[in-house]
Amino acid sequence: MSANYCLKCGAPLETRNIDGTDRRACPGCDYVFWGDYSIGVGAIVVKDDKILLVKRAHNPGKGYWTNPGGYIEQWESIEETIVREVEEESGIKAKVQSIVAIRDLPQRVHNLYVAFAMDYISGTPRPDGLESDDAGFYNLEEIESMNVAGFTKWLIQIAFQGKTEGLLKDNDPLVTLKDNVLFRIN
Repeated sequence: MSANYCLKCGAPLETRNIDGTDRRACPGCDYVFWGDYSIGVGAIVVKDDKILLVKRAHNPGKGYWTNPGGYIEQWESIEETIVREVEEESGIKAKVQSIVAIRDLPQRVHNLYVAFAMDYISGTPRPDGLESDDAGFYNLEEIESMNVAGFTKWLIQIAFQGKTEGLLKDNDPLVTLKDNVLFRIN
């Protein structure tokens, strides 16, 4: 997708070479359309050797079992997003433990997906009826007979065979960066 008008001043955009790449840019101000991007998040919540899965109620992926997740809202932190998405889709309250996987999917709308290991806090799995029509904690044996999405199978493997803590939230960074949430290797 390409932008035709400046999102700052409304002027028609022109194509300009910026750092060796043709980009849509505003001739009247400093706005540059860098491309279409989306950031998705997903949760790996394990309780009693079972992983939380939801059954998708709509496309893409209708009928597949997946880990709960969704897309970041503009002014929401990535941590707030995943906590909200887990609770919305499954009724489970959970908190971020670490980042355990990242998927990069270059396409028309370039998608970056960040998977979080999360600690179960409370709740009984229940679908929201909009994004999910079933939810529960399942062990590996139960999962074998379920219609689990391929990417979720990869995340399940990480959940049960991971050998690292992942990237942990840096609650006391050496350098404070206003409005930044930082994750790092412990």
